[in-house]
Formats: sequence, structure tokens, C-alpha cells
Amino acid sequence: MTSLICTLQDHRDDVNWCAFSGKLFATCSGDKTLRIYNTHDFSELPFSPLTGHGYTVHCCCFSSCGQFLASCSTDATTLVWSMSTGEIEAVLEHPGRSPVRICALSPDSAHLVSGASDGSLALWDFPSKQLLRSGAVSDTTMVACCFSPCSQLFMTGSTYGDLRLWDLDMNQLYAEKNAHDLGVTCCTFAPSILSGGQSVQFCLASCGQDSHLKIWAVNKSGCGGYKMQLLHTLTGQSAPVLCCAFSSDGQLLVSGSVDKTVAIYDAKNAILLYTLNQHERLVTACCFSPTSPLIATGSMDKTVNIWRLEDGCSDRELSALPSSEGRTSAGRSRLLVSDWSEGDVSAWLVEEGLEGLVDRFRSNNIDGTELLSLTKETLASELHIGIPDEFLCPITRELMREPVIAADGYSYEREAIESWINTKNRSSPMTNLPLLTTLLTPNHTLKMAIGRWQTSR
Repeated sequence: MTSLICTLQDHRDDVNWCAFSGKLFATCSGDKTLRIYNTHDFSELPFSPLTGHGYTVHCCCFSSCGQFLASCSTDATTLVWSMSTGEIEAVLEHPGRSPVRICALSPDSAHLVSGASDGSLALWDFPSKQLLRSGAVSDTTMVACCFSPCSQLFMTGSTYGDLRLWDLDMNQLYAEKNAHDLGVTCCTFAPSILSGGQSVQFCLASCGQDSHLKIWAVNKSGCGGYKMQLLHTLTGQSAPVLCCAFSSDGQLLVSGSVDKTVAIYDAKNAILLYTLNQHERLVTACCFSPTSPLIATGSMDKTVNIWRLEDGCSDRELSALPSSEGRTSAGRSRLLVSDWSEGDVSAWLVEEGLEGLVDRFRSNNIDGTELLSLTKETLASELHIGIPDEFLCPITRELMREPVIAADGYSYEREAIESWINTKNRSSPMTNLPLLTTLLTPNHTLKMAIGRWQTSR
């Protein structure tokens, strides 16, 4: 289920982009401003709006810790703002002084890339704010860019319709020509990395003027080459799709369209879950909160809608728990739920569309009697159903008490990652790549989010 919890109406022109950090929410607009809100109650911060750009602000993105916000504009600059004071920390002038249409920060906040109307790209060292390299694709406008979850690669999309994969040396590793007929509008990597043997796989979503939202596998082979494979083409919207974003666990995908709708998909199974019809004009921006079940959507109607999603163990999962009278399904039509076997419970879960819970219920030997005794509390504490996935340590799969951020950009339970580093030769548990440093940074934002979640249960 989704519910509209508030509508922000502060911009005086089209909303072009929106972005969440753990504590803050940012929007940018054709009115030349950015507005910053507290995600607790969506009240505007005292230093908002930010008014450093001379023309339309096209895009904005937070650093991983939320300390900085980057924004780019038709005025040919990318500005870096302090989220403590609202002051401009740096002005990055794009090579060639072409209007900057897109910018993206790497998950480790080490690099920023900006793309411009003349097809040029600029790669910046974010800590020093120095230009590292530049490149270009001729005869096109860069309108989409995103970093891979390992921070070592980035994808660009252009009005020409191609998707191009680059490394940090600005080498073009792969080009998917005509990925979207009439042009790409947005692209985004899912946050997870799949690895097996000598292969590594990323998941990418892209959308375009062809009214399609596409999900791709980006594969790296053992020999170091890259290829893209189209997995799904989603057609839940009837007009050009302008924006798309993955949830923090990669399970959901949201998109906004010229048809004024917002579509929410099950990303893994490519199933349309919800269609939201609240905006009066084109939907130009969308994003998920990394710490709470919220989606933001922005539009040319000058508004931003904040939606609440049921996350973890949703109402659907809880309401699906059967009553003691049982179900009228084949093989169980004459049985009370208390008489169901473990196999009956598994079959019922499949019928309810909860296949993802079957293995967990089987491993805990849940039969009909135990099923009836389950509560929201036991689902969370004993089966870890209902706990947002980002609150679980990737190593132990337990609720984190002292979350820390490692050099790979992922958060872990401190004790678990320290033990891993001491025994696994400093490789990342998520990417299998070497950790550049063993420094662990406390993730206070995540710890507070876990605390709020525990007290609200």
C-alpha cells in the first residue's frame, strides 16, 4: 500500500530533481533554487532556499554521509553546498562552459561526474574539488549519469539514445547503442553487486522517450570485459518515462512519466505493483529514502509529493495470516489451520504471493499451529520479517547495534566487519574487492533510524 503523507509547494517553477539523505531531503527547480527539508516532519531548514545558481537547476545529489549537496545548472556550474550552514563550499566550472544537465556523486563520495549539453563529461576529485579528467561524446547532450555501487564505474545516457559505461580514467568500457529510441532520460544502478567465480554483475535501470523502463544486467567477465544484457522491458506507463530510481535494497523500482503517473515495480520480478495518480502535470523526478519507507516525486506542476510505502513485513503480509477457520484451497479445504503441516504452510505462502518467505518458514519448522501464534513482534525478532533490510548487517543478517561504514561504502555491524577484516585479507564482504583502508566510520544516521524503528514498533 502507498499513502500520500504531504505535498511540498514551495517552488515557483518546474521541479527537476529530488534527493534524499538519511536526515535531509532536497529539491531543485527551474526557479533557480534548491530547497532543503528535514525528513522528520518535512519542515524547511532555516537556510533554505539555496540561491547560488543563475539559471535553471537541473539536478542535485547528496554525499554519502549527507554532509554535502551537489547541484548543477544551465549556468555551466556545479555547486557544492554545506548542509550544516547552507553555504557554497565550491564552484566547479564545467570545461567549455556548456550548460550542465546532470551530476552524480560516487557512493564513496570520492568522485563527482558532471555531464553537459555539448556531450562533454567532467570527472572531479570530490574531496579536493579538483578536475581530474574530461571527455565527450559528440553530437549529443548528456542527460543521465550514475555511479556503480562499487564507485569504480559510471554509466551515462544521452539524447542520442545510447548508454555508455566508463571507468575512472574516462575509458569507455562498453556502449549500448539505441538503448532507448529517441533518447535516454535517466539511468540508475541498483545498490547491490552480484559476484560468482570470476564474474561480477550490476543491475541497471534506464528510461527514455520510447515510454519504456528497462532493467539491464551489466556483466564483467573474468577477462575484464563488460557486456550489457536486457533483462526486462517495463511498459506500465503510456508516455515517455522521465525518471527512475531503485529502493535502497534494490527490491523496488519507481518511475515518473509524461502521462502524469508514478509507477512502482517489483524490480526482481518486473511486476507493476502500484500506479499513483496525484500530479497534474509531467512527473520529472523520483527517489526513495535510504532509511525509511518513503518515496518522493516531483513534477512540472511545481509540487513534490511524499508517499509512504509499507516496508519490511508489510500490512499485506500480516493481513495474509490465516484465521483459525482455514482456507478453501485444494488439499486443505477441510483442514483447520491448526492442522496444517509445514508443507501446507509453504503452499499457502506461495498462493498468497509470499514465495520469498517459504525458505525462512521451512528452516524454522513453522506448521499451522505455530503460524497461528505468530505476531508482528515474533515475525521481526525471531524470523527477521519486517526488519528493513538496510538495518541488517550484510555479514550476520542480524539487526545492527553499532553500524559502521567501511571503505566499500556499505554499513556493517562493527564487531562483524572487524572480525571479517582480521580474517579475510581486507576484502569487501559485498564486492570481494580489496578495501582501500580498514578505517570504519560510525553510521550515526543509520543507528538513529534503527532506534526510531525499534521504538515505533
